[in-house]
Amino acid sequence: MSPHTATTAAAVHPLLADRWSPRSFDAAHTLGDEELASLLEAARWAPSAFNAQPWRFLVGRRGDGTYLRILDALIPFNQQWAGTSSLLVAAVAEDRVENGVPQPGPAYDTGLSVAQLALQAHALGLHAHQMSGFDADALRASLGVPEGFRPLSVVAVGALAPAELLPPKLRERETAVRERRPGAETFFARTWGTPLPVRP
Repeated sequence: MSPHTATTAAAVHPLLADRWSPRSFDAAHTLGDEELASLLEAARWAPSAFNAQPWRFLVGRRGDGTYLRILDALIPFNQQWAGTSSLLVAAVAEDRVENGVPQPGPAYDTGLSVAQLALQAHALGLHAHQMSGFDADALRASLGVPEGFRPLSVVAVGALAPAELLPPKLRERETAVRERRPGAETFFARTWGTPLPVRP
């Protein structure tokens, strides 16, 4: 069992319990065509409202132009570690507009698609780290994202490397015990009008 395996309150599939988001990736690892196809196929078969499939992925392997443009759009904190990943994927959602009002569903559905990609990565013995820390306008401009499409996240995928390769502050995060808010503060039967429980 990995030291990063979640201590769960009930049994869950090992794929879920063992999934985590490292920052230390093997800079020598390259992603094969079959692995890449598997990741993208897992994302393609995610559920979506009305089977609209609003997600689009801009996919770059380390060293190619797409990868470098995505890396350049990351905030400096993420740039310092993401450049050793084998793959950078920018997830973009097609915003549908109804009566002039953007609909919230595309972002939700795209998140589901990214989650399936991350789980498939773990099933292949790889790891994925999702990021919100990037400049969406820079990404849109450098990769030609058209109007009506919204960059939502960037995912780094690769093979795990030792935490010792990271700078001290990142190494501390890499080796920290995984935690989640207790279930009693997250899942509950609510009577209408009763305030939601919040932490003090």
